[in-house]
Order: sequence, then C-alpha cells, then structure tokens
Amino acid sequence: MRIVSIAVSKKKGTIKKCIQQAELIENHGIKDDAHAGDWHRQLSFLASESIEKASSEEFKLNFGDFAENIATTGIDWKNQPVGQVFKLGKKVFVKITQIGKECHKKCAIYYRTGDCIMPKEGVFAKILRGGIIKVGDNIERVDK
Repeated sequence: MRIVSIAVSKKKGTIKKCIQQAELIENHGIKDDAHAGDWHRQLSFLASESIEKASSEEFKLNFGDFAENIATTGIDWKNQPVGQVFKLGKKVFVKITQIGKECHKKCAIYYRTGDCIMPKEGVFAKILRGGIIKVGDNIERVDK
C-alpha cells in the first residue's frame, strides 16, 4: 500500500494539480488545498486502480482529474470502515470519516466523461497528526 499521487487545487470542484510532496496540517488538511479546513473531509483518497478502470483508450484519465488529494495503490478504499486509522509516510496519521459523497453540482470531470467515481469510491479523512508526505510513501493500516 503506497501513495502514487498527491494533488491540490485552489478551488473546489476543479481538477487538481499533481505535486511530489505535501504538508498535511493536523485537523486542517493539505496546506494550500481548497478542501482544507475544520471539517470532516480534510483529505480525499481514491484508488489508482479505480482511476485506471474508469479510463478508456479514447479518454485517458490522470491523477487529480477526480479532485482526489491522494491516489494510492493496493487499498480498496470503499471497503474500509469509517473510523479506521492509517499512517501515511513516516509520521502522518489520518482517520477515515466518510465513504463516498453526494455531489451537489456536477464537477469538471463529470462534464468531461459523463460520470464521476468519487461519489461511489472516494474516501475522506481527518488529519490526526500532520507532517510531510511524498509520492512513493508507504501507507499502513493502524490496528485499533
């Protein structure tokens, strides 16, 4: 289980730009990301396997297209329980707060592809302990 992409944006509902590392701030989110704040969806995850499955030969999807903050490999996020804690990299801890979401308005990816997997397969978390994460960092499930 590892991080394959980190992405941020200045505005909600837009495609995010990929970066190589990010600072996660405790109880806030990724520094300079539009979704950061004092709420339960400070950070979003999506499996790279889900992004790959949603791609087609005619329409190649990239990391950040679904406005996910972190794309991963080796984790089936939609089947993780709410409340589960994960360690990202060397010292960041996050807790799953929500599986999926309701889209109140159609996002940029919906208009490009006609669908969005984030409402069904995206997972959201709060930052329990902040720090720096990098593409390639390991992810560990923390047993309760």
